[in-house]
Amino acid sequence: MQNLRDMIVVSFESRRAGELAVQLERAGAMVVSAPALREVPALRPETVAGLAADLAAGRVDMIVLLTGSGAQTLMAALADALPGGDLRNALARTKLIVRGDKPRAALEALGLPIAQVSPEPHTCGALLTELEAQGSLAGRRVVVQDCGNSGRQLAEALRDRGAEPVLVRVYDWAPPEDRGTLECAVRTLAAGSADVMVFTSAPQVGNVLAVAGELGLEGDFRRAARRTLIASVGPACSAALREAGLGADLEPDRPRMDDLVRELARCAPQLLARKRASDEAGIDPTRARRVDLVWPVDRQRTAADRLHDSAFMRACRREPADYTPIWLMRQAGRYQRAYREIREKLSFLEMCKRPDVAAEVTLLAVDQLGVDAAIIFADILLILEPMGVGLAFNRGEGPAIARPVRGPADIDRLIRTDPAESLGFVMEAVRLTRRALRPDIPLIGFAGAPFTVASYLIEGGASRNFIETKSFMYRDPGAWAALMDVLVEAHARYLNAQIEAGAQAVQLFDSWVGCLNEADYRKFVLPHSRAVIEAVRPGVPVLHFGANTAVLLGAMREAGGQVIGVDWRIGLAEAWSRVGHDVAVQGNLDPVALFATPLEIRRQARMILEQAAGRPGHIFNVGHGILPGTPVEHVQLLVDFVHEYRNG
Repeated sequence: MQNLRDMIVVSFESRRAGELAVQLERAGAMVVSAPALREVPALRPETVAGLAADLAAGRVDMIVLLTGSGAQTLMAALADALPGGDLRNALARTKLIVRGDKPRAALEALGLPIAQVSPEPHTCGALLTELEAQGSLAGRRVVVQDCGNSGRQLAEALRDRGAEPVLVRVYDWAPPEDRGTLECAVRTLAAGSADVMVFTSAPQVGNVLAVAGELGLEGDFRRAARRTLIASVGPACSAALREAGLGADLEPDRPRMDDLVRELARCAPQLLARKRASDEAGIDPTRARRVDLVWPVDRQRTAADRLHDSAFMRACRREPADYTPIWLMRQAGRYQRAYREIREKLSFLEMCKRPDVAAEVTLLAVDQLGVDAAIIFADILLILEPMGVGLAFNRGEGPAIARPVRGPADIDRLIRTDPAESLGFVMEAVRLTRRALRPDIPLIGFAGAPFTVASYLIEGGASRNFIETKSFMYRDPGAWAALMDVLVEAHARYLNAQIEAGAQAVQLFDSWVGCLNEADYRKFVLPHSRAVIEAVRPGVPVLHFGANTAVLLGAMREAGGQVIGVDWRIGLAEAWSRVGHDVAVQGNLDPVALFATPLEIRRQARMILEQAAGRPGHIFNVGHGILPGTPVEHVQLLVDFVHEYRNG
């Protein structure tokens, strides 16, 4: 993939400057390599001697090492300072905790025991969680390798928890001794002659701005930054860029240079176009949220035409497209680091009820994955909260209904509201997302199908066997029909309200209907699902999905939908044959396959694409939702493979 072709990319990496330049050039970039810092030894002999004495006396509880070269330098100095060089014995009562692979490799090379390795993305918060996992921090003496902002933030957090942090400065970062290349790069950037600048460590940011200031170009540099894509390797670097008022337009899910280059190669042209269009519209993209940015206007085609001709919408109409479109259920979710960071601050319901946050995570998935459709961030059970049943989402336990429906009297107590008003936050999220979404990317609205929502409502939450739901259905068909009528009306109005707000298609999720046999589906479900689908505004595609529905596919087709979603339990060719080739299909990779090797992911995706046989009307998707823990790079690999695949 060479999406950086003809783009001028300025890299500030120092130690691995040549390696990074080669990677960028392979992606098609014209690289300006301008190392922005050098390491200056700062470890004082008296500091080493004092720390060695404390270690030998057992006065250090933990040592936290943040960088590979820092770990190697500090441990080598301690080994020299200790009597007899017995570093291992001196560390016997001390826990060594490292941030990431580089300090771990340094300690392993020295044969030193590691108590804990903090997980990616190696933020101060993640590291602190690992330290607290070792027990209470109160009263503990913790030596922290001073590593710029990261070390100081960690020390401050430790102090807040009652610990005694000791910062040890191993090295400082200064501009390179020969600054000619860096100054030339800064002039190039200040003149607006580059497309991308790449930062791979936080100290680079201050050095680059300092050089710009010394050249009298800081103002020009900052103005040019509004029209230059800024790529950051990870959270600490991004934080430094934000503090400096530059912002970070792109940050990989894992803080690694190869991931940074890969993501740049995938989406740099689109993100740069959006940033420049936003600047031209008077929006400062170095400070704006993703939801506030805008895209270039196509003078030749209207936004409606671009959406109509998109690969996704063409597939919904079973028209030929240049490639197989792909989007993924739960494409915004816990497998993404940025999503988890938001989720740490807000509850799930708060995320849904804040339109700016819901729009942000919706847009994040499209930016990160490069999919062909967005789906609004919400939940199928939101529609129940205004009905007065006591909806809650308990962390680790899923949704819960405080007042479940178990009989006719409970149905009578359900509050009827207009979802366009009671769920107005969803409609606002749709509007915000549609405004900020790339003009040729359709937005999918969605709702739960009546049966699935009823099962939650009756069971009081998720269920394995649906005993309460089926008993209700069999015991009192009249009450069941009455409940279905309430849900059909609410869901039809809800879907149409999302369309009115800006959705181009809608999906009906019947996640639990696979617990039924075909006879029960036809009697108790089909008429009600059909009623919802037929009530959707004409001309808007309806995607009708059910899980574990291989035996129900023919009946689901009768219920309606321009696109029938298929899970992984049946081959795509067989599923399409069952529903008929006069309807589009969506699916159907097993989500667990995304945990496999890249070779296996491509093999399984190829099998599905081969079964589609190039027939118009196939939308690639997973067979349900992306699972937590799925490697983001595997999802990106899948999207790229589907886009690049050509039959024959």
